[in-house]
Amino acid sequence: MPAHRKALALLGPLLLTFAVVMTAKETKKAAQIPEDKQIIHALNRFTFGVRPGDVERAKAIGLDKWFEDQLHPERINDRALEARLAPLRTLDMSTSEMVKNFPPNQVLKAVENGRMSMPHDAAKRAIYESRIEAMEQKKEKKQDAGAAQGQTAAADEEEMKPADKTDPPANLKLDADDNGTTPDSQKQQKEQQLEDAMYADLQGKPQNKKIARDEMPTSSAGNAPAHSDRDDDLLQLPPDDRYKKILKMSPDERLDLAKMYRGQRAFMLVDGMKPEQQETVEAIINPQLVVTGELSSAKLLRAIYSERQLDEVMTDFWFNHFNVYIGKGLDRYMITSYERDVIRPHALGKFKDLLVATAKSPAMLFYLDNWQSVGPNSELAMYGPGGRPRMRGGRFGRFPRPQPAKKRASGLNENYAREIMELHTLGVDGGYTQKDVTELAKVLTGWSIDKPLQGASFRFRDAAHEPGPKYVLGHKIEGHGEGEGLEMLDILAHHPSTAKFISRKLAMRFVSDNPPTSLVNRMADTFLKKDGDIREVLRTMFKSPEFWSADAYRAKVKTPLEFVASAARVSGVDVQNALPLAQFLNRMGMPLYGMQPPTGYSMKADAWVNSSALLNRMNFALAMGSGRLPGMSLDQQALLRGTEPQNAEAVLGLLEKNILAGDVSQQTHAVLLKQLNDPQVTQRKFDDPNRPPNIGAIAGLIMGSPEFQRR
Repeated sequence: MPAHRKALALLGPLLLTFAVVMTAKETKKAAQIPEDKQIIHALNRFTFGVRPGDVERAKAIGLDKWFEDQLHPERINDRALEARLAPLRTLDMSTSEMVKNFPPNQVLKAVENGRMSMPHDAAKRAIYESRIEAMEQKKEKKQDAGAAQGQTAAADEEEMKPADKTDPPANLKLDADDNGTTPDSQKQQKEQQLEDAMYADLQGKPQNKKIARDEMPTSSAGNAPAHSDRDDDLLQLPPDDRYKKILKMSPDERLDLAKMYRGQRAFMLVDGMKPEQQETVEAIINPQLVVTGELSSAKLLRAIYSERQLDEVMTDFWFNHFNVYIGKGLDRYMITSYERDVIRPHALGKFKDLLVATAKSPAMLFYLDNWQSVGPNSELAMYGPGGRPRMRGGRFGRFPRPQPAKKRASGLNENYAREIMELHTLGVDGGYTQKDVTELAKVLTGWSIDKPLQGASFRFRDAAHEPGPKYVLGHKIEGHGEGEGLEMLDILAHHPSTAKFISRKLAMRFVSDNPPTSLVNRMADTFLKKDGDIREVLRTMFKSPEFWSADAYRAKVKTPLEFVASAARVSGVDVQNALPLAQFLNRMGMPLYGMQPPTGYSMKADAWVNSSALLNRMNFALAMGSGRLPGMSLDQQALLRGTEPQNAEAVLGLLEKNILAGDVSQQTHAVLLKQLNDPQVTQRKFDDPNRPPNIGAIAGLIMGSPEFQRR
């Protein structure tokens, strides 16, 4: 049995200990964290985990100075991280650049149908040709499957029907419309009409032909081609020659190659290539996974390696607060800009600025459907896209009649208005009513997207805006177009309920799952007095006795992201490819940017503490400690930090100090100590007791312990 599986099989007692410790209520007396533990506490809360040397560096400059530096990330040199991010070119691309370089199906179909031109660049052309060929192969397979199913059904019907029954007309389509569309899909098509109209803006002008809805491209169907000597010859070529040969292949040859080099094998194909060459080859397999893969890799690399840790923690906090789901259509391309240009620049600024930026973000407008919200009495709803006739020469043209209701544009959409009150500002108990939601939705009509695939910028569409005054939260909002929305966002940003709701969420993230009311009230007062200044609210929390209470020490259970990042940080692992880490997060139930509901991921322990999740964490910790994670390397000797323990028990004691600052319960220590008697863990043979212990496996056991799951 492999060592890691054997170790897992022996972890029953540790899992039980884990469940008891993770769910137990704190019983510590109301006291302050000892001075020698305060730096560890601050690092655990304001970073993604303590690295070797972090405590010493913070102690050298003083904890207050360290915290102030973290509040001003622009003061901190982060060039080492920038070097790691440099190969991920999509991080600096606009939405339109990503769409052109890594085309979704809408663009591919527009090229295939002649509405857009094929790129002249050889690399881009290879991507477009290969993906169009993949779509054609998929379509052909679907048609073949449909034909085969039809023939089988016809044969069955022929066998079952009475001898005197006549055949139906050959052109009769049962349960389908004139386009061969089943009734079940008609509703979905109708819902997509407005979205398709936006996609038709590809070249800045209306298009008559509808462009298909976005869907994740997939490789052509069928089993992977058999391995051949030709493939070995390709891998033997120098990276540049290998890349050139791939570009010279026909589209179907590239697809066959893509089938063979899926998953981890794809790394063999792109090994040694320049970043742009790697992206091209990966895009031939799946363009959109280049965009989402680089975004996920960057998030993990920032969490692990950035010196601006509080900025990264707050960027993650606000993205989760203003959640956008990456699996919804064009948001796959918009989220890079959303995090880079909307969330990150405002993570430590004024809350109102962040609120307005998210409200005008194409990613948010698309995710919560506000871009298609139309006022019921707006010009667009009443008179259609042409609107009212304009005055010409002092006279009106023929005045059109209002459109029949069934032909009017899509109506009022309350999704964003509801979430902005419930999740973004006031909170569910913030004192608003359904009437307020409806009125706010009217205020925000017209807040839309301009040319989604050509820049995806904010646009106020006056023709879709509901005219007249609105009444929200007791305020009369006079009709003045886009300014109505800005007025309401200002009211919401400065509302006392917003101050308390945001302060409580921050205290939940940094102090405890159920933060003291006294602390929340003090933070809310600062929020209101300092115009929603996030830095000032964090300072108030940092200086509060509640933050430094002994009850708060290691009281927060790490989310899967925090756990993975902290394990990488404490172990000093060198990550060359972060995607395997992202894949582990998928298994742990926290795919990056993958929370579909607007609530975002929970920060509370009960969302993450269950037997399956804990086993996945232990599995990950053992894999990392043993150096079995692809795309990264671990120096196990570095875990000892210059010392040379003589036996496994001494290694355990040293690593408990290095990884957990000695914060290990007697129960956990006893369970870990018991595992050292197993040869699979210690790597000792029964006839060779002097063989050195497996340092990485012991480190993995400690990182899988209940104490490491808390911060």
